[in-house]
Amino acid sequence: MKTLKENKTLAGLVILLIAVVAVTFAYSHCQIPCGIYDDKARLDSMVEEITTIEKAMKEITALSAEAKPNMNQIVRWVNTKEEHAGELDHTVTFYFMAQRIKPAEKTNTASYEKYIKQLTLLHEMLLSSMKCKQTTDLANVEKLRTLLKEFQAAYSN
Repeated sequence: MKTLKENKTLAGLVILLIAVVAVTFAYSHCQIPCGIYDDKARLDSMVEEITTIEKAMKEITALSAEAKPNMNQIVRWVNTKEEHAGELDHTVTFYFMAQRIKPAEKTNTASYEKYIKQLTLLHEMLLSSMKCKQTTDLANVEKLRTLLKEFQAAYSN
């Protein structure tokens, strides 16, 4: 017979597991063929994520240059930069790559080239986002902006 402490531990683990699963499902787009997509909203949110990453980089740089840097604020900006780069990664991966960009037959040259172009741009965005997480180099933000504009053009055609 289990003790009260063991039952509480087991109940706590079950609740934690349910919470993790619920958050995972709530966080990602449903990935079922619901047909509810808002590409413009997703692209607009990507612009906002990139702008936030840029702001965080500038704040980290400015705070770090102070005679007595406020480490708490620096950490908060680093976390913000990481969070928004992660959101961008999530949109690229789970919205566009997993749901919106459809594979094309190699025999349909124009469609296949468009497919490869879109995937290449999205992959490059993931790499630039990773570099944004690793550094405060604003060139990575500009690269993201350029890639997003190129992707928007390739996606709309």
